[in-house]
Amino acid sequence: MRIVVLTGAGISAESGVPTFRDADGLWEGHHIEDVATPEAYLRQPTAVQRFYDARRAALAGVEPNPAHTALARLEDAIGDDLFLVTQNIDDLHERGGSRRVHHMHGELLKALCSNCGCRTEWTGDLVDFPPCPRCGLPELRPDVVWFGEVPYGMDVILAELEQAELFVSIGTSGAVYPAAGFVQVARRNGAATLELNLEPSEGSIFFRQARQGRAGDLVPAWVDEVLAGLIA
Repeated sequence: MRIVVLTGAGISAESGVPTFRDADGLWEGHHIEDVATPEAYLRQPTAVQRFYDARRAALAGVEPNPAHTALARLEDAIGDDLFLVTQNIDDLHERGGSRRVHHMHGELLKALCSNCGCRTEWTGDLVDFPPCPRCGLPELRPDVVWFGEVPYGMDVILAELEQAELFVSIGTSGAVYPAAGFVQVARRNGAATLELNLEPSEGSIFFRQARQGRAGDLVPAWVDEVLAGLIA
């Protein structure tokens, strides 16, 4: 069975990573338009760099949870028949054991050169605008897809959705496109659909099946069901 799994902020929130949008519409006390748009970066690059430097440093204080490790277990069992795509910019999937993760919104532990387009591993700060390792210009920014920018690898994601027999969404709000539309693409191509979420998302009506609860409980139980079916 070819399975596409989409994960969102909910799965990382259980590890202590702040969700992208809190109830008051702010992200870590900041308005989205002040830290997550190209216009914000052009207007106040130092402030934006500091914001993401703090998020990057905070990764050291969080650990993968049972949902992350369960998905790694599934990958171990079915290999390339699992396509894991995440909206999250942390590295918790990788630290949980997943080896093939498609970060559609970029990664905190990478930097992107605005001049030459180089994407490079990065664990330190960017606020001092260090030189790009390829072109040498001080044009490195967080390798994060901001509002108004195109997510990474949409052609790959859509191709996987078209081949999927099962699409599973975990911990997503169902409000951020294009990811919110993935369930409809999968359904049009005949895939079964399942939502695992703390509460029904804005897109729950599009799923054939939905389960509510903590990702750390729901995901390991679902993976156990899949693996039991493979053995049977």
